[in-house]
Amino acid sequence: MDIVTSLLEKSNHEYEFLFHEKQLYSASEGADYFGIEAGQTAPTLIIKTDSSYYALTFSGSRKNIDMKCLAVILGTSQVKLANKNTVFQITGFAPGDTPLIGINLPSIFDKRLLQYPFIYGGSGQPNRTLKISPAALLQLTQPIAFLEIE
Repeated sequence: MDIVTSLLEKSNHEYEFLFHEKQLYSASEGADYFGIEAGQTAPTLIIKTDSSYYALTFSGSRKNIDMKCLAVILGTSQVKLANKNTVFQITGFAPGDTPLIGINLPSIFDKRLLQYPFIYGGSGQPNRTLKISPAALLQLTQPIAFLEIE
């Protein structure tokens, strides 16, 4: 059993794995495939600061992530995306397969996701998407910081 399934089964939260034949690479592609709003898609990126790494889960409705604002939120001078080799080394997952849960990094959560009953994001496998409530994701990841709705 994989780490994501194991954590979900122990949590007693409602969730669903949605299987698809091809990997979904963008919020708009996922939204079109599942017939949902782009805002319900929840990509997880690994970001690097001066001294640490974080898992950032955000709403697909964001056009971009303001790294300078994120640096202020985290109290650091610089934030950038981790490169694909680093993502795999520290998470065990390839970029694009990064799961919503099961990553041993402090998390940052986008409050825009709270407006939806369910969100859709990575499950650790390229052809499987996790559908879960944002409230359950909050409990499972215990974020240390938040992106505001704006």
